[in-house]
Amino acid sequence: MTILVTGAAGFIGYHLCKRLLKEKDLIIGFDNLNNYYPKSLKLARIKELENLSKKQNKKFVFKEGDICDQNSLLEIFKEYKPSYVVNMAAQAGVRYSIENPMVFAKANMVGFLNILEFSTKYQVDHLIYASSSSVYGENGNPPFEETDEVNHPVSLYAASKRSNELMAHCYSHLYDLPTTGIRFFTVYGPWGRPDMALFLFTKNIIEGKPIKIFNNGSMARSFTYIDDAIESVEKIIFKIPSKDNNEKNITLKPNNSWAPFKLLNVGSPKSEPLLNYVEALEDALQIKANKIYLPMQKGDVKITHSNNKNLEEWIGFYPSTSIKVGIRNFVEWYKSYYQ
Repeated sequence: MTILVTGAAGFIGYHLCKRLLKEKDLIIGFDNLNNYYPKSLKLARIKELENLSKKQNKKFVFKEGDICDQNSLLEIFKEYKPSYVVNMAAQAGVRYSIENPMVFAKANMVGFLNILEFSTKYQVDHLIYASSSSVYGENGNPPFEETDEVNHPVSLYAASKRSNELMAHCYSHLYDLPTTGIRFFTVYGPWGRPDMALFLFTKNIIEGKPIKIFNNGSMARSFTYIDDAIESVEKIIFKIPSKDNNEKNITLKPNNSWAPFKLLNVGSPKSEPLLNYVEALEDALQIKANKIYLPMQKGDVKITHSNNKNLEEWIGFYPSTSIKVGIRNFVEWYKSYYQ
């Protein structure tokens, strides 16, 4: 069994490869190692995976390349002919999408189109890809369910992720390509991204610098611990959606189809106020934060809240790790990694 994981040097991609290496024979990691945040962290993740592969006598192969480059991606498909493809490669960052829209259009749409094309051509058993809770926008009816309408994104990042879902449905319909889109809700934990709130807060609190609290602290998120997210993804990989012609006779919603197509939330069922999240971090660090309260940023939303009913029905699991435990694990990793 061969599994291709794009974005393997990224936060979620790294953890997924690490989990899959415990059981599977061949994992192909693919990443362009861009400089959106320090490349050293990405290289350290790849080194960890290579060391783990040697210890466990498993095979992990890393290839540097860009999903926007058809030639380099084609080489991977031709050589390894993966049975499963997990696309975690994307340009991340809501605010970054406002500043650099063309980067997002290329990576998140053109790159994903290449993934769809080669997954179809090489007849992969299942294509799984990262979507985002951002697609819900300013949905006024939390907790958010996959049946909700998602036609009013408030950032280009959100729009790019929704476009991925629509593109995937086209290929599921036209070519019977089984696809599953995962709407991640604010994933955090060890080896996390330096541009995300937990990382920024931790760094500034330790260094005695103030932290920025947007919307004057009136925000809430389904903060989802990385191990829960990865447990969900691993189970989703091997639960392949099937074609169902009977769906043509019912009222269609964004998450159901006659095609072998699926959309699933992966998020904590509890929406935590941002200030509770900061308080849990202060407890883990044993340091009080100096907070600066600011207005809402463009492209951001006040609340995210995951309804996991469909996820639990599909794989028999949903995220449940508390922020107290998850943040404590992150702080332990942060102190160890940065000494």
